[in-house]
Amino acid sequence: MTSIAYRYADVDGVKVFYREAGRLHAPKLLLLHGFPSSSHMFRDLIPKLAEHFHIVAPDLPGFGQSDMPSRDVFAYTFDKLAKVIERFTEGIGFDRFAMYVFDYGAPTGFRLALAHPERIAAIISQNGNAYEEGLSENWNPIRAYWQEASSANREALRALLAHETTVWQYTHGVHDATRVSPDGYSLDDFYLSRPGAAEVQLDLFGDYRSNVELYPAFQQYFRAYQPPFLAVWGKNDPFFLPAGAEAFRRDMPGAVVRFFDTGHFALETHAGEIAAAISEFLVR
Repeated sequence: MTSIAYRYADVDGVKVFYREAGRLHAPKLLLLHGFPSSSHMFRDLIPKLAEHFHIVAPDLPGFGQSDMPSRDVFAYTFDKLAKVIERFTEGIGFDRFAMYVFDYGAPTGFRLALAHPERIAAIISQNGNAYEEGLSENWNPIRAYWQEASSANREALRALLAHETTVWQYTHGVHDATRVSPDGYSLDDFYLSRPGAAEVQLDLFGDYRSNVELYPAFQQYFRAYQPPFLAVWGKNDPFFLPAGAEAFRRDMPGAVVRFFDTGHFALETHAGEIAAAISEFLVR
């Protein structure tokens, strides 16, 4: 049975929670979660990969068990999240690693690659977008907030934090909803309901615009460095379309793209299949 350790690291005064498994001298694999989840989303994946890799899965600041500093002292931007994770990886000795990026984890991880391309051994993107064509119409309310950061447009986004929306994110595009454990979305709801959490998430909705603005830089990195790349995509994702997965091959002709008949949180239904794809890809 895989042993998973649950640890905390101090990153410049921010307490970062992380899960760790595998042998210390095995190839390193960093797992970066998305919205509105935490490293809990990797609970089924980690045991399937720990035999071959040294795995670390942190909670981003403001998420899960990591600190949620006051917005007065901590800017909830993707640049800031990436800087914390960069310092975190340095602190735990992850000097060269593959990374699995999902949703918010993608622009966070891609920023790491821009800053330190020499540290990135390979990338697995699970519904982690870097192309305009990958964004669905469900982004329109958030785009409206980018275009006009009014209180009305900000308030309209609170619906994205509702229980019903979180459940929908987990179950949309899943043919058999009984395969989706309620643990994931229930835990996300708990974290989203903490005092101050909603404002943190609304700040990040607003700053997601910076990720789209960086798409050309991410794509230039792909073209220049050609990292070994695997896209494993829930093809029924209501936010990130299959076209976003296919687009990676435009800049990295050797990229491997695999689609699974599920939704945004593909690990909820296809952890075994995705783990097999990752193992085949990374071992090769």
